[in-house]
Amino acid sequence: MQLSLIPQLKHTTSDNFFLLAGPCAIEGEDMALRIAERVVAITDALNIPYVFKGSFKKANRSRLDSFTGIGDEKALKILQKVSKTFGVPTITDIHTEQDAEMAAAYVDVLQIPAFLARQTDLLVAAAKTGKTVNIKKGQFMSPESMKHAVTKITESGNEKAWITDRGTMFGYQDMVVDFRGVPTMRQYAPVVLDVTHSLQQPNQSSGVTGGRPALIGTMARAGIAAGVDGLFMETHFDPANAKSDGANMLDLSLLEKLLSDLVAIRELIVRL
Repeated sequence: MQLSLIPQLKHTTSDNFFLLAGPCAIEGEDMALRIAERVVAITDALNIPYVFKGSFKKANRSRLDSFTGIGDEKALKILQKVSKTFGVPTITDIHTEQDAEMAAAYVDVLQIPAFLARQTDLLVAAAKTGKTVNIKKGQFMSPESMKHAVTKITESGNEKAWITDRGTMFGYQDMVVDFRGVPTMRQYAPVVLDVTHSLQQPNQSSGVTGGRPALIGTMARAGIAAGVDGLFMETHFDPANAKSDGANMLDLSLLEKLLSDLVAIRELIVRL
């Protein structure tokens, strides 16, 4: 699964899925460390390889007054501190070629947002940092088309690519995940299911994205049953007051039970 290529990643010898989880955006040091501490404790107990997720800035916002971040370098240094404090790798989104070089100095995995999955210069810049590159499948792209996105990484001299499915647009305000795409995309790279973003309800008239967090467990269980290599989910101890994407985040208090259930499903799948 190319997991061993990230030095800090623990539990890579287990048959578990790996987990990318954390807040949507870095809101401050205390919140990041608090979330990371809890998720690390849970994943260590369950032998789940874990990567802490947090966006150092949010460039894709519906409204001009939406929260975009606390400052690029400040947020990246917080991600670096999470990694050093808890001994886990970190992942963050990038939006420009300049972001790739800057973020690579602080984090272990660079994430390409779904809206930018076809941006060749961005993909090449990410690949050339030598970091693992997680490409989110565009909401407008087929599973088969992700082969070309991965090829842009590998032909730039980097074999460390993942694909994350975050759903496909279904009308103007809903997303749907076609699980038939999982085995297709696994031919190209390890596949992650973005559980929380696939439950977004974008393009609301208020300019604030909605979501269906009550279905997080359903979506996660379906992903494990379909054979994904990893899960992505955003979590927060107070989703209602999170500064970004609170409408579809998992309450941190619910994470342990959900992951325990998913590990049990994974163990069953592996035995089949």
